[in-house]
Amino acid sequence: MMAIARTRPGNYPALLSYGFRPFFLLGSLYAGVTVLFWLPLFYGRLETASIFTPIDWHIHEMLFGYLSAIVTGFLLTAIPNWTGRLPVQGMPLLALVLLWLAGRFAVFFSADIGWLAAAAIDCSFLAAVALAAATEIAAGRNWRNLKVLIPVSVLFAANVLFHAEAHFAGISDISRRLGIGASLILIMIIGGRIIPSFTRNWLARQNPGRLPVPFGRFDAVTIVLSAAALAAWTFLPDRMEAGMALLAAALFNLLRLLRWAGDRTMRDPLVLVLHVAYLFVPVGLLLAGLAIVAPDSVPPSAAIHGFGVGAIGCMTLAVITRATLGHTGRELRADVGTCLIYAAIVGAAMLRIAAAFVPTEAMLLYGAAALWAGAFLGYAVLFGGTLVRPKLRARQPNAAPHQH
Repeated sequence: MMAIARTRPGNYPALLSYGFRPFFLLGSLYAGVTVLFWLPLFYGRLETASIFTPIDWHIHEMLFGYLSAIVTGFLLTAIPNWTGRLPVQGMPLLALVLLWLAGRFAVFFSADIGWLAAAAIDCSFLAAVALAAATEIAAGRNWRNLKVLIPVSVLFAANVLFHAEAHFAGISDISRRLGIGASLILIMIIGGRIIPSFTRNWLARQNPGRLPVPFGRFDAVTIVLSAAALAAWTFLPDRMEAGMALLAAALFNLLRLLRWAGDRTMRDPLVLVLHVAYLFVPVGLLLAGLAIVAPDSVPPSAAIHGFGVGAIGCMTLAVITRATLGHTGRELRADVGTCLIYAAIVGAAMLRIAAAFVPTEAMLLYGAAALWAGAFLGYAVLFGGTLVRPKLRARQPNAAPHQH
């Protein structure tokens, strides 16, 4: 995403001037706090007033609470760049924020308000986001970017199904895999756009030589194959054919990543972390495939957390840090604090995958939770002030430097 300066003047705080500001801040705070709440909940020391089981509440709020907030912030910020239109801001943006918050409370207190009311409130958020995004893309006649709404719509459908499964079956099943699959396809589509682009831009300036291979037929085949494999995993998770398809998708995504010249970006953590984050896509696909092909060797939860903490957690943190810097007029440079939160989220992913293999080692689970919380609460501390303050104006050639 390239920064776009145009906004509509209004009597609202800077926090409501662009979609990334409230949703990145609230999403990161929610990600950190809920994981700290989750472990005592998991071990029975705390409880919610939710009809969801503790594990379902955790999965739901990571996918449809945290991730939905980040996806919304990204889309509301990217779409004006795609269409040239003004961003959603002010009262319409506040309405979306309040709808997201209402969903969090509705899910937490669903045992009190009833499953249907909770589902209606919670699911209305992604429906509103998809409608707002489709309206803006259509108004800007930017038809080629409508494809981004396909995984968003699948994510919405997964949320509806999640509530239904939790109520009628007592636990989610298909819906959790459907939500994860939709999230991964979003990463493949958006990551496939921004990772090679940002890598190419940096290499052209700093490290001339081999550049990322542009989007082509191989990328399209990889996304289609991955979507088919994830669909098979979602609906036929025990079939050997699904396992083989996942393994093939892992190989294709690894080859896709290698074509982006990430090995040449070691000097820029902002670019490098995008490649590291995408690496968890083939890692998760590999683990999911092996969990079917060799179930005695690889537990299914290893794949779930390779996808969730690895691909989703790392990629979202990588994107929100870069987008926050770029869209607030800051230099695109990772300071020590930013590098530390990158290390924390990658460490959290590795520990959480390891914990799936040795579930009796509770310290691995606690370590992963601590690192995850440190990464996202660290983002809120490092970037929270930036998100609530107006964008820095471009410095004039003879102007005095800004005082920070």
